[in-house]
Amino acid sequence: MTTVLIDYDAGNLHSAEKAFQRMSAEVGTGALIVTADPDAVAKADRIVLPGDGAFPACRAGLKAIDGLEEALLQAVEIDAKPFMGICVGMQMMARVGLEYEDVEGFGWIDGVVDRIIPSDPALKIPHMGWNDLQIDVHHPVLEGVSTGEHAYFVHSYAMRVDTPLQRLAHVDYGGDVTAIVGRDNLVGMQFHPEKSQSAGLRLIANFLGWRP
Repeated sequence: MTTVLIDYDAGNLHSAEKAFQRMSAEVGTGALIVTADPDAVAKADRIVLPGDGAFPACRAGLKAIDGLEEALLQAVEIDAKPFMGICVGMQMMARVGLEYEDVEGFGWIDGVVDRIIPSDPALKIPHMGWNDLQIDVHHPVLEGVSTGEHAYFVHSYAMRVDTPLQRLAHVDYGGDVTAIVGRDNLVGMQFHPEKSQSAGLRLIANFLGWRP
């Protein structure tokens, strides 16, 4: 089995690569490939889409690589391969992102990505650092991860999910902020699981062993 971590120049993937390699070895789920090759994405058993920075730039970067988005859509929508989006990679799962301009997402999750506006003006944006996960919906990828465990966030925009069952977990930052989304063969994490210590590694291992 092969897991592909898509590299489309949307951030430093070193930490994510190391975390997925470690858990792939522990779980025994085969090779991890970091690539932008559409053929490798098409042949992969599992797909991970990271993303750092702004929604429009990440969306444009993905589209700029010939055949990559088409291979991703085929693998996820038609072939129903397990997919994980991380940070902006999760945000692109929404219908639309409203960062700087309105940019269409994949429409896999019924939600909109908009700026975080905490109810407490003392809370700074970006939402940066550790926060406690609040589990909303049980899911196999969350097995062994409990409410109160910590995850590491760095973001100014977050997804407002319109279908409650698709929001698997949230955190409190002057109001609910979506942390994990999912449905069918899809899961997305606003935080960085590769930087979230034991809880993050558990989520990665669960994803690698997940068979939707």
